[in-house]
Amino acid sequence: MKRSLLALAMAASFSSALQAETAADAATDKPPRDHAAHQLDAVQVTAMPIQQDAETVIAPVSVLSGAELDDAKAATLGETVAREAGVQTTFFGAGVGRPVIRGMEGARVGVLSNGSGSGDVSTVSQDHAVAIDPFLADQIEILKGPATLLYGSGAIGGAVNVVDGRIAERLPERAVSGRAELRGNSNTNERSGMARLDVTAGDFVLHADGVHRETDDYDGPDGTVPNSALTTKAGSFGASWIGTHGFIGVSVSRFLNRYGNPAEPGDPATGEPGVTLDLDQTRHDLRAAWHLDESPLESVRVDFGHTDYSHTEFEGDEVGTVFLNTANEGRVELIQRELDGWRGAFGAQFLRRDFQAIGEEAFVPHTLTRSFGLFALQQREWSRLKVDFGARAEKYKTDPQGPLQREFSPVSFSAGLAFEISEPWHVQLNLDRAQRAPAEEELFANGPHVATDSFEIGLPDARKETSSQVELGLHYHSDFVSAKVSGYINRFDDFIYLANTGEVEDELPVRQWSQDDARFRGVEADATFELGEAAGGHYDWRVWGDLVRARLDDGTPLPRIAPARLGTELKWSADAWRASLGIVRYRKQDRTAPLETPTDGFTLVNAHVSYTLETGDTTSWEIFADGTNLGNQEARLSTSYIKDAVPLPGRAISFGVRAFF
Repeated sequence: MKRSLLALAMAASFSSALQAETAADAATDKPPRDHAAHQLDAVQVTAMPIQQDAETVIAPVSVLSGAELDDAKAATLGETVAREAGVQTTFFGAGVGRPVIRGMEGARVGVLSNGSGSGDVSTVSQDHAVAIDPFLADQIEILKGPATLLYGSGAIGGAVNVVDGRIAERLPERAVSGRAELRGNSNTNERSGMARLDVTAGDFVLHADGVHRETDDYDGPDGTVPNSALTTKAGSFGASWIGTHGFIGVSVSRFLNRYGNPAEPGDPATGEPGVTLDLDQTRHDLRAAWHLDESPLESVRVDFGHTDYSHTEFEGDEVGTVFLNTANEGRVELIQRELDGWRGAFGAQFLRRDFQAIGEEAFVPHTLTRSFGLFALQQREWSRLKVDFGARAEKYKTDPQGPLQREFSPVSFSAGLAFEISEPWHVQLNLDRAQRAPAEEELFANGPHVATDSFEIGLPDARKETSSQVELGLHYHSDFVSAKVSGYINRFDDFIYLANTGEVEDELPVRQWSQDDARFRGVEADATFELGEAAGGHYDWRVWGDLVRARLDDGTPLPRIAPARLGTELKWSADAWRASLGIVRYRKQDRTAPLETPTDGFTLVNAHVSYTLETGDTTSWEIFADGTNLGNQEARLSTSYIKDAVPLPGRAISFGVRAFF
């Protein structure tokens, strides 16, 4: 432990978050191909009502966009963001991975599409995929730490917001623009393609996008992992009217995903079929904003989304369990004009979700959930000091079939301070008190949950969680290095977790949702050094790491906590060429909960190379290749329920071509 803390402390001395070009450039214009790490662009964080770039937000935020996002994109959202400090992923095969932020996942991490909930049931079980394809993203924003003020109690651990540009909010610079990509993968025999097109006609912008991905069973270091194939089809159409004072737009999108559960591959010798999952979601969105003149309000913004979701688990050709989810979510934000130096926003948000599981393994009852929240934010900046404050009050009601209706009233507060010690040095302090209402599965689960190999029992009298977090961060920016380090302590009253009991029911181990006080503490760091010009091009070196410890007050470790990591990456660019080589060391995780098995440490080696060919003033082609797990290491994630049964993919080479026009 001491060695890992020392290593992370050394990395923390030189930490940073590299930002790329704006989402608009990535989405509609031909992006610059020189993405040297020392170029810190002002990437706007759309998840914040008060528009700010990522470098000036007091709360811990990181953004992936442009070429950095292109290089990181993977089949799942969790894998796409997992190389950010403080962020890891769950794993349930090649098609399922949800973000883990500072050791927290599931119902504590919000997954958002353009600021609205994803509308899927990925929080109910780790084998349920997120209904968002990262290949269609323009920008991915990661809010680390409590994000309950903006997005409700389901974001007590953080949020990941995927911005896709399906509803245009401003007129593009060109009448016709877009991008396309084809790629393959040596490990899975992947066949993938995506395309996007934006067309401007007067004050109207039309949008269309689509992606198709097919993979075979992937190869682990010791052979093929059966029942791990994946097929994804997704696409959308959108239209916007954009005037001088605002915009209004609508979109409809479809997401279809069929994938195998590698933990239940079946047995061909006995005729036992494997389990596959078929996900189908249709989403409708309306978004509008209006800028006001001669009013205390600067602008008004309205968002509304409706999702219809179904998820069917097949045992061979026979239908097993069906999950249905219908959700309506709305949000109104009012942005105030500056008043005595204060900027601010306030608003309201509502959610109505009808969740139902049908079948022998329907371990959660039919439940109707409704919530309504009010929030307010205020911010002021002096010459060297910036402060912000926020508050949210929420009513949360969950009503299952039967007499177990529960109501909660979470209340959250936050305060942040950023101070410029000198021109290169900045210090940030964040204080948060956040509350979360228990999720349906935590309250009402009662039955076999074969995907996680457990008989799951809920806690119907669970109380709301209360999180009290303090975080201190230090930033340094110079011509040579951009660095960021932060440490945090997060105290939970009435933390809800799934505990092994040691008992057996229906030949499955019993896991009981339980509640106790807990504490999370951690450190994360990221530094990029501009090594400058040398023979053959420009070099940058990144060093990063993260560490989280989570335990109950009696000292018992919490289950499925992410291990400590330390990574390094060398980047090179020269004219049309870009290349990188990265190494990430995952420490062993032997701080395990009772009856939980430890995981060994492992090292992943990844590489990237690309060549850009300019074919006109507005068009370019990029040929690329990516190598992952080049050492063919046996890697198992401590955050995964199936870590003992299924390893991560072995060595893989992805290759393809992108077109920008």
